[in-house]
Amino acid sequence: MGDPFDLNDPASYLRWRKEKLAAAPSSVDELIVEVADPRALTQNEHAALSERIRRCNMAIYASSLHEADTGIPRLLGGQFGLAHLDANWLAGEDGVSEIRVFDGGTRHHYIPYTDRAIKWHTDGYYNPPGRTIRAMVLHCVRSAASGGESRLMDHEMAYLLLRDEDPQHIRALSAMDAMTIPERVDETGGLRATQSGPVFSLDATGHLHMRYTARTRSIVWKQDTATLAAVAALEKLLASDMPHILRARLEPGMGLLCNNVLHDRAAFSDIPAQTRLLYRARYFDRIAG
Repeated sequence: MGDPFDLNDPASYLRWRKEKLAAAPSSVDELIVEVADPRALTQNEHAALSERIRRCNMAIYASSLHEADTGIPRLLGGQFGLAHLDANWLAGEDGVSEIRVFDGGTRHHYIPYTDRAIKWHTDGYYNPPGRTIRAMVLHCVRSAASGGESRLMDHEMAYLLLRDEDPQHIRALSAMDAMTIPERVDETGGLRATQSGPVFSLDATGHLHMRYTARTRSIVWKQDTATLAAVAALEKLLASDMPHILRARLEPGMGLLCNNVLHDRAAFSDIPAQTRLLYRARYFDRIAG
């Protein structure tokens, strides 16, 4: 068995490419699985979610469970082999983050905790290699009064389309110095050293991982022709309306289970009677199966 992500193995890539395109969902509806209780999936519910993960690295579950319980994403994740949470400093004691508008305190300085739009990214792109975010659960307790929808794209499909356009895009974005986060002060007032790394990389089991943000602040791209051309091609891809970019708005009881796919978030508006609340659990593990 060859490696489809090896630029020197075009035969394996073409086989994988054919299968990937054949399995790709054409609408977000294909991602949705109705479940009775995400904390305790039936065998059929688990199988249906797993099938979608294998196809496109993401699935959306829909339930009538509207409780404000951070155990929901943790118990769901545990059923897919997700055990090692990224308990970052803004998460709760159980490692799950409340994604809602904070009007004061530290969180309101960070975009996820505002009502502003968030550009295309994968989660934890700023983490060091030892804390790579490979999977994520986003569970919706309350949706916004308006807005807040997301675009989603399988990072493997982004790789495929970029490689089809020019394999040199992949070579450039796989360089260890492709994307750099400059030296910065961290949450404790300490200094974080400059950190460089690739956009595309493989984990120990040969699965593709993507590290990316469309933000221009606090990000420095390698200033060579190949890298800048690859970044421009990726930006053009993500700005398009191609069918491989899916649009979803999570409603109460729904959630996204994914291998840290590309995603963004539209701006939203709350009203006192309806304030958006999502729980986010980020994992160092990849979804099992």
